[in-house]
Amino acid sequence: MLIPLWHSSSLVNLSFSTFLLMGFPGLEWAHQLISLPIFVGYLVALVGNPMYYFLAILAVTDLGLCMSTLPSVLGVLWFDARTVNLVPCVLQQHFLHSFFMESAIVRCAAVTAAPSLHLLKFDYCRPGALSYAYCLHQDMILLACSDTHFNRLYGLCIIMLAMGSDVLFILLSYTVTLCTMLAIVFAGEWLKALNTCVSHILAVFCFYVPVLGLSIVHRLGRHASPLVHILMGTVSVLFPPLMNPVINSIKTQQIRRAILKVISLGKIK
Repeated sequence: MLIPLWHSSSLVNLSFSTFLLMGFPGLEWAHQLISLPIFVGYLVALVGNPMYYFLAILAVTDLGLCMSTLPSVLGVLWFDARTVNLVPCVLQQHFLHSFFMESAIVRCAAVTAAPSLHLLKFDYCRPGALSYAYCLHQDMILLACSDTHFNRLYGLCIIMLAMGSDVLFILLSYTVTLCTMLAIVFAGEWLKALNTCVSHILAVFCFYVPVLGLSIVHRLGRHASPLVHILMGTVSVLFPPLMNPVINSIKTQQIRRAILKVISLGKIK
């Protein structure tokens, strides 16, 4: 909980540079149990993505998203390591936001550098806990006593420009793809192109829907249960890199047959 600044005048000149990672508040007794599906999700995302070399950028993005949050999430769940200092926290949120936009890692790392540097300069005189098991920009500025208007406006502009341009280019690319598909005469080629488009659309939805849900909950769900925030935060960083290899595995015929063979105990040849 946040301690109001006006409750103690002695807190005015203090600067808190250590934060508390909440994990799953109220469910500390089940952290070990909760960690099992989360660990499996991380494992699938880390092991499954490198096999798709033709989707190198997507794989690098997914791996980066996993590695940005894995140490602190599993540290909280397995070892109850909840405290994190300012510099590691700022670095984690910077890498996390850099990999949040799957279209251009180098671009996002550059545009998120300014608000990250501002986080290092802020005075954190409000002792309190971060909402998730990892550091997030929106969470950190809530604990700052400095003027955070630049970070708030800059972050909003990044979301609107970066995600807006991504959606625009996606719509343009699918318009061209649709026109090309309509010109295809052979049904087999048309179905193959449609299969590729469906897989890509699912991958896009798997990324944008959780991120959009997290933004909505963070801005409009202030009175919602903390577990709602924790759930959306965990889903937004783990669901996209987990589902991308699953979708591509199902789409790839050889991998699909191998999975079915394992499930059917070798009966499928």
